[in-house]
Amino acid sequence: MTSAATRARPSLPPVPSLLLAMLSIQGGAAFAKTLFPTLGPAGTTTVRVALAAALLMLVFRPALNRLSWAQWRAILPYGAALGLMNLAFYESLRLLPLGLAVTLEFVGPLLLSLALSRRPLDVAWVALAGLGIVLISPIGSGGAGNVPVLGIVLALVAGGMWALYILAGGAVGRRVPGTTGVVAGMIVAALVTLPFGVIQAGPALLAPHALVLGLGVAVLSSALPYTLEMRALRAIPARIFGVMMSIEPALAALSGLLFLGERLTAVQWAAMACVIAASAGINLTGKAAHSEPEPVN
Repeated sequence: MTSAATRARPSLPPVPSLLLAMLSIQGGAAFAKTLFPTLGPAGTTTVRVALAAALLMLVFRPALNRLSWAQWRAILPYGAALGLMNLAFYESLRLLPLGLAVTLEFVGPLLLSLALSRRPLDVAWVALAGLGIVLISPIGSGGAGNVPVLGIVLALVAGGMWALYILAGGAVGRRVPGTTGVVAGMIVAALVTLPFGVIQAGPALLAPHALVLGLGVAVLSSALPYTLEMRALRAIPARIFGVMMSIEPALAALSGLLFLGERLTAVQWAAMACVIAASAGINLTGKAAHSEPEPVN
């Protein structure tokens, strides 16, 4: 008799799943940047988040009508942080190469780790990330002075929203079972981004080609990586998950180079290495997490 394990379809191992999720996210971000001439960053954000919310609704079919007001009080800041994070990040992509924007965005979770742990070693890791920011900023050497300050600020704001999203996501995870909180948060994020998208893109948001391309961005940036990340989280420790996620700035730079022709200077690559090392270090040397990290896409 054939066993259930034999009959089951083979699944992708957790580490390749996580790598594929990161490649999908960064490929989706590069793809989204090609929509900027048509929709602008805010319009692209609106289409991507709204379609991602629709996809998650179709896949998970959450019972939103059963949520209590206490649960919605946790979901609303979670969704708002998610929407504002995406808006600020896409606006930063208008001014920065993809690799630099992702590198700067990572500073938010790093500072959150420092605030939660306050260990001396974590201060050293954050200082290393700070060195990376200095190298990226106009006061850095090696030709980095042509990086727009506004782009740096927007990417750091996105990182701050990412930190708030992580904190709010913890509250949602404690109060809302299963995937319902994630789907509800994505709907809130879509509503938060909608006014910005309407102001910037107007009727172009409903253009058929924009919706088709936006659906591709939503699948690459949200639906597919979310599924892959959740599979990886069930099989590997949270600390290893965090260390692996630390290489995402490098994957973003690779996507920017392959799909957008964005080339970074040697100093900018060094800055990215500082942030990657800081992120990996703070995950590897920190205390074991009491709860699993939440997918950020």
